[in-house]
Amino acid sequence: MTGTLYLIPVPLGPGAPQAVLAPQTLAALHPLRHFVVENAKSARAFLKAAGTALPLQELQLNELNEHSRPSDIAPLLAPLLAGEDVGLLSEAGCPAVADPGAALVALAQEKNIRILPLIGPSALLLALMGSGLDGQRFAFHGYLPAKEAERSSALRELEKESRHKRQTQLCIETPYRNTALFAAFLKHCQPTTRLCVASDLSLPSETIRTQTIAAWKKQTPPDLERRPTVFLLLA
Repeated sequence: MTGTLYLIPVPLGPGAPQAVLAPQTLAALHPLRHFVVENAKSARAFLKAAGTALPLQELQLNELNEHSRPSDIAPLLAPLLAGEDVGLLSEAGCPAVADPGAALVALAQEKNIRILPLIGPSALLLALMGSGLDGQRFAFHGYLPAKEAERSSALRELEKESRHKRQTQLCIETPYRNTALFAAFLKHCQPTTRLCVASDLSLPSETIRTQTIAAWKKQTPPDLERRPTVFLLLA
């Protein structure tokens, strides 16, 4: 018998895990000994706040992040193949969604390991829920190109696809480049296209605002500096 891979959501920012995680989620992670995490330091801080049955120093935390090689992934399944349960943690929100943990889940599927996703905050779904844009047809595109020429081309293509399919387009950016991406939306999208800017979701400083590009241009740009943000577009 193999163990179960628990996909454990974490808060989207600072604050008590108990404020955003269901009791069933906290109860599931409590007895776990093995974890695959994106960053060991922040994972320990989360586990300390969430509570574990064992002292933190007795937990086994293995990192899986953007620096991991494909050959690093298979050994992470060893506890599962030995019958031990493992928890997968992202840096924020739901693991395996816009997250390196997806590679571990894919390999676990190949090995017929039981996978149990747990309930918790997803920035993408929270943003879509609050945007007022089309929640029936939507697509997430991750990070857009950082270079101006490539980014402008990508934005025009997203707008074209949105108009053709009547589909909400979602993307994210590294927080320090949020302002540049927002400016690119205003520069390259049509005046009637609606843009939602959803920042600091589930946190006290949360803001979710949807307006046309024309309306955004008439206002002072929002302060997006160092604020995790989801951008949503509907042409």
